[in-house]
Amino acid sequence: MRSVCTPVAKLAVVAAVSTLVVGLLVGTTGAPALGSTARAWAPLTQAGPALSVPSASLTKAVACSGPFRGNNLEPVLLEPATGVTPTENYSWNWERVFTAQHRPWCAVTEPFHTLGDLQVGGEYVVYAIRRLHALTGRKIAVMGHSQGGQTMRWALRFWPDTRSMVDDVIGMAGDNHGTTLLDGFCVASLTTCTPQGWQQRSTSNYLRALNSVTETFAGISYTEIYSHNDEVVLPSTGPRPSSALHSGAGLITNVATQDLCPSDVYEHLAVGTIDPVTYALATDALSHPGPALPSRISRSACSQILMPGVSAAAAQQNLSLLGGLPNVLLVPVPFVNLGGAPQLSNEPALACYVYAGGCRGR
Repeated sequence: MRSVCTPVAKLAVVAAVSTLVVGLLVGTTGAPALGSTARAWAPLTQAGPALSVPSASLTKAVACSGPFRGNNLEPVLLEPATGVTPTENYSWNWERVFTAQHRPWCAVTEPFHTLGDLQVGGEYVVYAIRRLHALTGRKIAVMGHSQGGQTMRWALRFWPDTRSMVDDVIGMAGDNHGTTLLDGFCVASLTTCTPQGWQQRSTSNYLRALNSVTETFAGISYTEIYSHNDEVVLPSTGPRPSSALHSGAGLITNVATQDLCPSDVYEHLAVGTIDPVTYALATDALSHPGPALPSRISRSACSQILMPGVSAAAAQQNLSLLGGLPNVLLVPVPFVNLGGAPQLSNEPALACYVYAGGCRGR
């Protein structure tokens, strides 16, 4: 069992980014008051619509690495967090690990650094799931950090064909129920926010649709990893933390890193990028049938500072970049451009396909 004395180096990592990461969402998000609707949500068997995003844009947005056939490793689709691309989120950690394992993987880049309408982003995820499944001929895992930990579920909820293509859903500090941190930051018709900002508030219509009828599906295993120290996706403690899933026929493991390592200090940003406990749980889910099983995880992970494949230099450089992203609109950061995301005074309207009867029923 881990000592109650947290390694100084681990505390230093947290101190370096904890005050910056809050701004990743706060600087760009907010929420509307809920509207009411008399329409019923789409039944779970209602076929998803044709993708409206041009095929050339979808193809360009997905980067993949093989070998795609000839091994027994579960393929992984990576989805990034709010305000970042897969390059910024994963090129220096998970992509390196999966490439070294010769595990097939793809990563999807959504418009506007994921600051656009999450419903449109969901179409990119649908395409990416179908593409990786076709490349490998196998069921895949979808794995995401923060916003990327819940956007995969939009595809599964409203495009039923994708469910048979997915074996594992692995969320790392995913905001499956939004975050109360953002509930008071934007006021409908009085301020403007990017589309995903309206949609990630805990009371958004988008999240009502995402979690309608059921949260999980039969045949899919869900591993939801989060930290009680999360300062962005709230609540992160209590009986119903935002990251946790509760309903449906899927197999679910909801696990806080402190469930394994009570004195763990890592927070929102670290969980999806460098955390060795998250690494151990995600690897367990990928290596066994069903979701991760905490009892299988070695407590040696509690004394580690970085997940395998991440150097101290890479962690320092990339966490500084990720933590500084909220400031890019004022102080440009190399290769980061958040320009172009629309600013709205209300939450984007829900697409007609989320309702019973779909676009024919409006």
